[in-house]
Amino acid sequence: MSAALQNSSREDFAAMLAESFEKSEVQEGSVVKGKVVAIEKDVAVIDVGAKTEGRVPLKEFTGPGRGDQPLKVGDEVEVYLERVENALGEAVISRDKARREESWVKLEKAFEANERVMGVIFNQVKGGYTVDLDGAVAFLPRSQVDIRPVRDVSPLMGTPQPFMILKMDRRRGNIVVSRRTVLEESRAEQRSELVANLEEGQVIDGVVKNITEYGAFVDLGGIDGLLHVTDMAWRRVNHPSEVVNIGQTVKVKIIKINHETHRISLGIKQLLADPWEGIAARYPVGAKLKGRVTNITDYGAFVELEPGIEGLIHVSEMSWTKKNVHPGKIVSTSQEVEVVIIEVDQVKRRISLGLKQALQNPWEAFAETHPVGSVVEGEVKNKTEFGLFIGLENDVDGMVHLSDLDWNRPGEQVIDEFKKGDVVRAQVLDVDVEKERISLGIKQLAGDPFADAGELKKGQVVTCEVLDVKDSGIEVKIVDTDMQTFIRRAELARDRQDQRPERFAKGEKVDARVTMFDRKARRVTLSIKALEVAEEKEAMEKFGSSDSGASLGDILGAALKNRK
Repeated sequence: MSAALQNSSREDFAAMLAESFEKSEVQEGSVVKGKVVAIEKDVAVIDVGAKTEGRVPLKEFTGPGRGDQPLKVGDEVEVYLERVENALGEAVISRDKARREESWVKLEKAFEANERVMGVIFNQVKGGYTVDLDGAVAFLPRSQVDIRPVRDVSPLMGTPQPFMILKMDRRRGNIVVSRRTVLEESRAEQRSELVANLEEGQVIDGVVKNITEYGAFVDLGGIDGLLHVTDMAWRRVNHPSEVVNIGQTVKVKIIKINHETHRISLGIKQLLADPWEGIAARYPVGAKLKGRVTNITDYGAFVELEPGIEGLIHVSEMSWTKKNVHPGKIVSTSQEVEVVIIEVDQVKRRISLGLKQALQNPWEAFAETHPVGSVVEGEVKNKTEFGLFIGLENDVDGMVHLSDLDWNRPGEQVIDEFKKGDVVRAQVLDVDVEKERISLGIKQLAGDPFADAGELKKGQVVTCEVLDVKDSGIEVKIVDTDMQTFIRRAELARDRQDQRPERFAKGEKVDARVTMFDRKARRVTLSIKALEVAEEKEAMEKFGSSDSGASLGDILGAALKNRK
C-alpha cells in the first residue's frame, strides 16, 4: 500500500471518529439547542447538530402566553431530543417537551420557595380548568379560581396571570395551582394598607355591598366594614333593609378597628344625637303618656315612647287582676297603649313602664263603691280548704273564710253545701287595697245570734228546743233566739241514772239554766242539772230546814205543787 493511500485512510478515519464524538455529544432524552434551517408549511426544520435535523409542528411554538413573534429561519430554539434517528433518518424532537422540562425545573424551585408563577388558563375540564405554566400543564380546581364563586371564567382565559402552586408530583406529572390564594394575599396586603390609613372615630363614606339578618357590609374603598343592625339607629330596627339598601352610599363612623383580624365595626346612629341624654327630665317618674308596642316577649312588652327610646312593661305591671298570663294576651304588636313611668335609669338605658298603673286600682274602686257592711252578689269561682272565692265586679275576687259561713255549724261542714258556679250573696267585712284582699261573710247576712240575744246572763233559766239527740248529749236552740248550743250528757240531770239522752225527743222543749254567757268569746253553756240543783236548794230554803223533820219528798212535793 502506498504512503499516500495510507495517509488518506487515516484522515477519513479521524473524520469519522470526530463525527462519532460529535454525535455522542447529542444525547437522547435531553434538551438540546437547535437552529431553524427551514419552514415548510406547518412545520419547522431544525438542525440539532451532528448533521441531524428534525421537524417540529409550528403550533408548538405558538399558543397562550408564548408570544406573538412568528418563527423564522435562523432562530435558535431549545427542543427535546427523543431519538437521534427514526425510520426516515430524521431526529425525533419536540418543542413542547422541551418547554415542559424547562418549566418543571423552574416550577419546582418556585414551589420550594413558595413563590408565585405565571400561567394561562386555556381549557375547561371536569372539576376545574387547565393552566399552561410555560409548557407544563397544571390543574386549577373550580374552588381555587376566585375568592367568591365565579359563574363565567371566559374573561380570565388566555390571559397571563399569577398562580400559587399547591401541590406537585413530577413522577405522575401532576401540578395543582390556585388563583384564589394569590388574590387573598393581595387582598390582605391591600387591607393592611387601607386599615393603616383608618382611625377609630373617623367619619367616612361607604357603599352598601351586602345585607344580612344581623347587619350590612359597607365597602370603604377596598375594605369592608360591618354596620351592625343595633348601630343603624337609636330606635329598634327589626331588619337592616328598613334603614339601608344595596348600592346605597352611606356616611358611617368607624367605631372599632381590629388590626389583627382587619375587622372594622361601623355605626350610623353615632352620627346622630343620643336621645337618652337628659332622659330623666323628659320622662319623670309617675308621668302618664302614650306609646306604641314594638315587641312582645315572655317577660313583658317593649313600648316605643319616641324614636330611639323604648321602655319595658314587665308582665307583673300589665294587669291588676290577670296573673300568670302571657303578655301577648293583654297587648298586641303596634298597639297604642297608655303607660305610666315607674323608673328611669339613664346609665343602663332602661325605662320601666306600668300598664295597670294607667288604670284605677280595682280594689280602690271597689272600696269606694262598696263600704264595709254593704251586700254584694257573685259567683263561686273556687273552693279551697280555707274558704270560698267569690267573683266580683272588675275581675276582683272576694273570699269567704270557713269561719264566716255559718254562726253555729263548723265551716268544714257548711262549705260542702256550696258548689262552683253558685251565685251567692255576702256582706263586705274588710277591703285591704295594699294586699289586694276583700273579706266577705255569708253568715253575717242572717244576723248575729249573740248580738240579738238581749240581756241573757249567767244563772238565767231559759226554755230550749231539742234539735238533735246524740250519745254524748243533746243539741238545743234557745227559744225566741237563733242561738244554738250543746248540753253535755253529765248536765242532763241531777241524778246519774237520769242522765240518759234518749229521755229527750227531737222537737221537745226543756228548761235549762245558763251556766256561762260570754258575748265576746261567743260562748254559751246550758245545764238541766244546774237548774234541778238550784230548784232543790230553793225548795229547801222555802219549805224546810235540816231539823224540821220533813222528808225531802214532802218538801219537793210541796215546792212543785206551789210552782204549778
